[in-house]
Amino acid sequence: MYLTRLRLDPRSALARRDLADPYDMHRTLVRAFVQDSEQTPPRFLWRGEPTSAWGEPVVLVQSEEAGQWSTLEALPNYLKETAETLEWQPEARLRVGERYRFRLFANPTVTRNGKRLGLMAEEAQLAWLARQGVRLGFSVDAALVTGSELLRSRKGDSRISLLRASFEGRLIVDDADVLARAVRTGIGPGKAFGCGLLSLGRS
Repeated sequence: MYLTRLRLDPRSALARRDLADPYDMHRTLVRAFVQDSEQTPPRFLWRGEPTSAWGEPVVLVQSEEAGQWSTLEALPNYLKETAETLEWQPEARLRVGERYRFRLFANPTVTRNGKRLGLMAEEAQLAWLARQGVRLGFSVDAALVTGSELLRSRKGDSRISLLRASFEGRLIVDDADVLARAVRTGIGPGKAFGCGLLSLGRS
C-alpha cells in the first residue's frame, strides 16, 4: 500500500479550485491512476490535512496501486514540490492491545426510512465512531471532534452535500487483521469527498 503527500501551491488557480471543492479534488487525483478518461480508476483514499491560515495546503493519498504523480507534477504550478511516497503494510505494524494516535475525517451517518442522514451533534458523531470501532477491530480510548462542516459540490447538473466530521484521539487495537482491512479500505461513506482515511501513529 502506498501513502503519498502532495504539497499544493495556493497560488495555482487549479489548486485553489480543488481545495474549495472535494469533488474537483477527487477528479484531479484520479489523473494519477488512469491512462485516459475511459479507464475506471482504482479505489483510493485521500484527505486534505488541517493547516493554519498561512500554512501550505497538504493532501494525503492512500492507494493500493502506485500513483503516477508526474501527471500532477506536470500541471503548471499545481504542486510546490515533487510528491513524496512511502510504501507500508498495516498488517505488519498493528498488534492487539497496542495504543495508537489517530486522525480520521469521516461522514458519520445513520439510515432511517431508507435515507442516509448525517449526524450533526458531537455526541452522536462520537457514538458513531465508537460503533465503527466495535465493527472494525478497535476501541476508542479518547477522541475529540475537532471540526464538523457541510461540504457542497456539483456532479454534472446535480448538487451534492455531505457532512464531514474531523476526529482525533487514541484507539486500542482489538483485532489487528480487521483493523488493517479498515485502514486499507477506509471507514464510512463519502470517500470521494476526502472521508474515510484512518491515519495511525504510535501513542
